[in-house]
Amino acid sequence: MSTTYTLDTATSRAHPTPTPVRRLTVPGIARRKGGEPVVMLTAYTARYAQLLDPHCDMLLVGDSLGQVIYGLDSTVPVSLDMMIAHGAAVVRGSYHAVVIVDMPFGSYEAGPEIAFANAARVMKETGAAGVKMEGGEAMAPTVRFLVERGIPVVGHIGLTPQAVNALGGYGARGKSEEERAKILADARAISAAGAFAMVVEGVVEPLAIEITGSVSTVTIGIGASAACDGQVLVTEDMLGLFDRTPRFVRRFYNLAEQLDAAARAYADAVRDRSFPGADNLYQLPA
Repeated sequence: MSTTYTLDTATSRAHPTPTPVRRLTVPGIARRKGGEPVVMLTAYTARYAQLLDPHCDMLLVGDSLGQVIYGLDSTVPVSLDMMIAHGAAVVRGSYHAVVIVDMPFGSYEAGPEIAFANAARVMKETGAAGVKMEGGEAMAPTVRFLVERGIPVVGHIGLTPQAVNALGGYGARGKSEEERAKILADARAISAAGAFAMVVEGVVEPLAIEITGSVSTVTIGIGASAACDGQVLVTEDMLGLFDRTPRFVRRFYNLAEQLDAAARAYADAVRDRSFPGADNLYQLPA
């Protein structure tokens, strides 16, 4: 559903953009198949959403927040409450992009009815446009169940981080013929079930190209191929905030270095008493 926002920005730094903007829609993204690439980044907070929103077609509130925000070892411990809190913040901070919220591990695998109840809660409490779920053929009936009941779904195939314990690590997928055939079948099943988009993660490039040409669903690559219908990265990876950079990430900035320099300058100013200065303080009237 398209929504036009007009915000009163006089009293809050939370809403710095007064110009009404029409939000993109799920059908609009679906029509991008084979056309202009879809730009997607992760966002977990309102302020990041505000900064990224003008440049992105989709914002993903990923369960990667478990590692990025909370310092967890994997996405497995992330809760539904955590996803809803951050999802609502990103929706409040964005006015243009389609916002998608990850369904965390354990919130949808038990069956379509449970998945629907939890996804409906996400939609109601965040205002997001849809949810994302990992899994292939086994999850196709659940995807169909949600889509038929009005919840747009983004699929996620290939390297599925929630299943890292079963997969045995984060290595690239699709290297063997058996694994290639399974992932391709997963993609076709999720597409046939009605997902309007799917993340294709960590698969060898020829397979990513084959998947993109084999399904009517928009494919969004991460460690896949530039031939996908769009791309997604974890924003903090793209900004260079972490020491380790996965192979599939390009650092477009070194924000960690800039933050380090700013914090050092602040610390120096506090210690030499040059901050706060006269222009930072309040005085009695003369």
